[in-house]
Amino acid sequence: MSEARTLPGFREFYPEDRAIIGHIFDVWRGACRRHGFHEWEPPVLEPLELFTEKSGEEIVRQLFNFEDKGGRKVSLRPEMTPSLARMVGARANGMPKPIRWFAIGENYRYEKPQKGRLRAFYQLNADLLGEPGPAADAEIIALCAECLLGFGLTQSDFRIRISDRTLWFRHLARLGVPEDRAGLVLAVVDKLERGSPDDLAKAMAVALAGVDADPAVVLRGAREFAAAGSFEGLSRLAAGDASMEARLADWKQLLDALHAMGLSECLAVDLTIVRGLAYYTGFVFEAFETGGEARALAGGGRYDSLVARLGGPDLPAVGFGMGDVTLRDLLELRGRLPAYADGPDFYAIILGEDARSVALEDVARLRRAGLRVEYNLRDGKFGKLAQSAEAAGAKYGIVYGGQEVARGVAKVRSFADRREAEVARTDLVPALLAVRQEGIGALIP
Repeated sequence: MSEARTLPGFREFYPEDRAIIGHIFDVWRGACRRHGFHEWEPPVLEPLELFTEKSGEEIVRQLFNFEDKGGRKVSLRPEMTPSLARMVGARANGMPKPIRWFAIGENYRYEKPQKGRLRAFYQLNADLLGEPGPAADAEIIALCAECLLGFGLTQSDFRIRISDRTLWFRHLARLGVPEDRAGLVLAVVDKLERGSPDDLAKAMAVALAGVDADPAVVLRGAREFAAAGSFEGLSRLAAGDASMEARLADWKQLLDALHAMGLSECLAVDLTIVRGLAYYTGFVFEAFETGGEARALAGGGRYDSLVARLGGPDLPAVGFGMGDVTLRDLLELRGRLPAYADGPDFYAIILGEDARSVALEDVARLRRAGLRVEYNLRDGKFGKLAQSAEAAGAKYGIVYGGQEVARGVAKVRSFADRREAEVARTDLVPALLAVRQEGIGALIP
């Protein structure tokens, strides 16, 4: 039999790797809960039509899709937003608004594995539904920032670049672009930073084929609009246009809220950000690492029509997604990943079979109190057992020998500085809870 290997684009997590991904989940989950979001979870396998309805048939080539034994066309989920829209839509009429949901799950996309992009990846999704105003957009952008700051990153480590498809649609209308072609034009705008002049000119000509708008004029006007790099720049471009100026009132509310929350340093106005998916309807944003390869860390925006499009009620919505792959790369680069430390709080060193039943009684009580406790399954000498305890990652040992058992005490030992203290077995639970919180000094005057 040939050697079994992990499939391309998939990962396996040894305990030290799983501890790191667990840390990432904990930071994400903590930030979301502090913002009042509630955790949900969609199925891993969904009907294929759920994803083609949102993104079109062309998405099929990026999916792990197949026909199941019941003849149904299904797919492993490539993202969670369609599932969210379906699940919220099914109960939206009876739910208090706004709805604040978040999910952390593994998604699957059949694409060529490369640095920062795998076929299986974990992603945080956070969404706020039922509130149409810019206060909801500010809350989501603030949560995105807090999900990064929670790792010990600073606002100088990343930038959240904010744009606005609503402003883009109104500007394109001024350039003579029909509403039904605006999405195609924005697909060209999405490539302004990386496309060659010839390729962009050809793509714009295709996007505007058969309409009166001049592709060269539209492309030039799009470049000028995309160059507005501040709120003041937007104001100059909007001057004299009532609909554009009205939209800037929403921009002011958004930026004022984020400024009040102390996030100005990590924000930037960047109209080159339009997000490639057609269902986005208003403010959109992407978070990028600063320096290095400036890779994207997160992205999102407003999608007011998607819930209704997937069969639910007309419900405004805004949200974002953040993947674990590029985030972990950035945390490693900035030295923000914790050292692997997944050991027990305490290790019971049991010296002799006569002490075992007493020690196991205490171990059970400590575990029920919420402490992580391991113990030696075989007898041995103290030195070897202490080495085993330290190798397991324990900071403290609880020593049970014949003398300790006879006097109704246990000896608590710090492996870091070798300090020891005796504790009556009747006081062991509160004493060790204090040691976990304050260190061995909690027992030594």
